[in-house]
Amino acid sequence: MELHDLPSPDDDEETVLPGPLWRHALWVAGITILGVGLGWASALFRIGPEEYGLPSAAPGAVWPYLVAWTAIGLAVAAALRAAAARVPVYAPGQIAVVLTALGTRLSLGWRPEAPVLGALAAAALTAAAIWCALALRSDSRDNRGRGITPGA
Repeated sequence: MELHDLPSPDDDEETVLPGPLWRHALWVAGITILGVGLGWASALFRIGPEEYGLPSAAPGAVWPYLVAWTAIGLAVAAALRAAAARVPVYAPGQIAVVLTALGTRLSLGWRPEAPVLGALAAAALTAAAIWCALALRSDSRDNRGRGITPGA
């Protein structure tokens, strides 16, 4: 008995992700929640009382940073998903989760002021934009070689 048409792990890593708008929005929200949750969980030892781990790096409320990174994570995930809906993008979910989790973790452990938080947000958005641009560029280069007009 031969098995045909089994999906390989390589096929799922770089695919175009078409679908209805609600599915894209659900994906973006889920990836953002996962990224912020992982960042928050990795920073828990710095948030809690001193007897449970290292003392907090800086005093202050945690919620403003969680809200800020939720908004930033939504923008990062939306940019990556928008590119993945048009062309194959390598690991858009993993990239969005890592960028959001790293930013959340840094912000909760360090609790930077607004200008530094803005710089962290700009760095995450720039990294996502570069990742999307690389995917879009490589797809247009592939299409030019085959005589296919992008977007047609």
